[in-house]
Amino acid sequence: MRVLVFGATGQVGNALAARAARHGVAVTALGRAEADLRAPGACALLVADAEADAVINAAAYTAVDKAESEPEIARAVNAAAPGAMARAAARRGLPFLHISTDYVFDGAPGRPWREDDPTGPLGVYGATKLAGEELVRAAGGRHAILRTAWVFSAHGGNFLKTMLRLGAERDTLRVVEDQRGGPTPAAAIADALLVMARALAEGRGDSGTWHFTGAPAVSWAEFARAIFAARGGTAPVVEGIASSEWPTPARRPMNSVLDCSAIKRDFGIAQPDWRAGVAEVIEALA
Repeated sequence: MRVLVFGATGQVGNALAARAARHGVAVTALGRAEADLRAPGACALLVADAEADAVINAAAYTAVDKAESEPEIARAVNAAAPGAMARAAARRGLPFLHISTDYVFDGAPGRPWREDDPTGPLGVYGATKLAGEELVRAAGGRHAILRTAWVFSAHGGNFLKTMLRLGAERDTLRVVEDQRGGPTPAAAIADALLVMARALAEGRGDSGTWHFTGAPAVSWAEFARAIFAARGGTAPVVEGIASSEWPTPARRPMNSVLDCSAIKRDFGIAQPDWRAGVAEVIEALA
């Protein structure tokens, strides 16, 4: 099977290219140099001309705070581009898989979010990702939208790597403890997308939206402590603080925990234990 991937330089795009062979998939991965998502029409042409059996969009504008001052760019990348790609894929009869986010919800405390819960993004990033979802659905082709959260890997920038860097510089770290979610290894997201892409390309399963994150759910501070425990050696003290003590331009969801039962039911994909993923990433970085 052949898959066209947008977002080669991102965490998930990198993992897709690295893990494709074990799924029997040949990946053509496009980075910013080949596919500028600020030009949706050009991205659509790449889909129209691709030798592929499915298309995966792993690219996004993910600078959550910067999006508040760059809404036009965020909308082009997170909404207009995937919409254009999805329409081009629909015209060719190719399944289109698109990564979305927990930020489409308002993060109100309570139970884990289900796919059919009302959305209510708190800022530009979440609003543009939600708009992207809506345009993918409206394209009319076979599609899968995969919402995930708290992605980490040995590639690119992420919370795990930031903690390791800061932990080498400081004796104490102040980390938010009233936001909860499921840290998710990029490798696990890549595996899930490749399984889903094959199923859709072979005509198995319907279009829809699914949630996929690591388990168990933790706070950012708990995640940080687990990272240092997995690394071993001398660790900084992680002081848990309230979100109000760490103001940012964009509001973050307090509850980013996603109910991932549907993807297990429909595709047989279970939530990964993120603690194993942390150990693998730390080993890779070493």
